Amino acid sequence: MPVRPFRHSDARALAQLFYAAIHEIAAQHYSPEQVRAWAPYEPSPDLIIGWAGDGRIMLVATDALDEPLAFGDLEADGHIDHLFCRPDQAGTGVSILLYEAIEATAHRQGLARLFVEASEPAKRFFLRQGFQVDHRRDFEVRGVPIHNYRMEKMLYLVDPDNRHQHPQAHV
Repeated sequence: MPVRPFRHSDARALAQLFYAAIHEIAAQHYSPEQVRAWAPYEPSPDLIIGWAGDGRIMLVATDALDEPLAFGDLEADGHIDHLFCRPDQAGTGVSILLYEAIEATAHRQGLARLFVEASEPAKRFFLRQGFQVDHRRDFEVRGVPIHNYRMEKMLYLVDPDNRHQHPQAHV
């Protein structure tokens, strides 16, 4: 499964993927009211293009026919704002491949840490990738109480001179 940069032609498929992931995967952990508040409708492709054009790096994992299976992004400060996969791809390893590409990008940019606000299903995923929970965030979306988890992972650099790993300074 290749991972490549976002293309404008991906926008419709990513909008559908985003909506389906929330309504099928997150719905196993949140109430119907919470799911409707989070994603009341499929976002427009223009919104996806807007995300990709605001300075973040957006990556897309694809199948052999170059159809999007998952997407994620990395903002300049190390924030992962989105990491979603098609429901039929959950548990196949596509999200891990995509996450590894995001982390590799963060290393190339010299980032000291990654952080995310993870949903209930994403929390388990990010824990397996070495993130730690900072705190639970309780808030409202469209007047509906919902929660997620602020999580963080410190990145390590390998010193080429002595080959020791050490954490980068906190950004």
